[in-house]
Amino acid sequence: MRIPRIHLAGALNPGTSVQLPEQAGEHVARVLRLEVGHPLILFNGDGCEYDARIAAIAKRAVTVDVNERRVVSRESQLVLTLAQGVARGEKMDWILQKATELGVHRIVPLVTERTEVKLDEERAERRVAHWRDVIASACEQSGRTQLPDIEAPRKLAAWASSLPDDGAARYTLLPDGDTSLRDIDTNMRAAILVVGPEGGFSDHDEAALRQSGFKGLRLGPRVLRTETAGLAAIAALQAVVGDMG
Repeated sequence: MRIPRIHLAGALNPGTSVQLPEQAGEHVARVLRLEVGHPLILFNGDGCEYDARIAAIAKRAVTVDVNERRVVSRESQLVLTLAQGVARGEKMDWILQKATELGVHRIVPLVTERTEVKLDEERAERRVAHWRDVIASACEQSGRTQLPDIEAPRKLAAWASSLPDDGAARYTLLPDGDTSLRDIDTNMRAAILVVGPEGGFSDHDEAALRQSGFKGLRLGPRVLRTETAGLAAIAALQAVVGDMG
């Protein structure tokens, strides 16, 4: 029997009842057509799963009883930050969804000199809220109990220069980079991976990254699109030093 996983943003405590968010309740009651008593798995990002059962289904609300709490660890040993040049439309959603499935810990949307998406403060807030929903949905599907952090969009040069010296390896994807996957330190435990937007990095962007200690990482002889490059690199890093080997 398939047990749906549902993300809730609030506190979850065994022995209490909670109401599902409207969209999740609609999916449970109208799409999946589940009935009272059907089991669910809830999570809120605290690293646990909560066994639950549907207690009541009303016209506009689904109430569930929260039962047992279980600590679940499905996080990669490689603490990976994806700094992604903001891509247009559904491309960005796709990148965030798949990066979450592949186990990234943090995502930083970057505004570069060639970024085509224009985000004022209000639009950026709405976009980040949407991106959080995309990430939560990817966690529901992939079994993760901790949601990757996502920051507000940052300008590349300012972001790179503000990074703390925390020992994380720093790579930026470049077709002519002087580092290959064979050069990766297999003892690496944290890394930052920077991926350009559709138009790639400008010379100024590359200079800012080099000045902040980023090495150019090449994936092979072919030039990959922005929605392919980062995901290919994440999968490769997880295979070499993460939890996909």
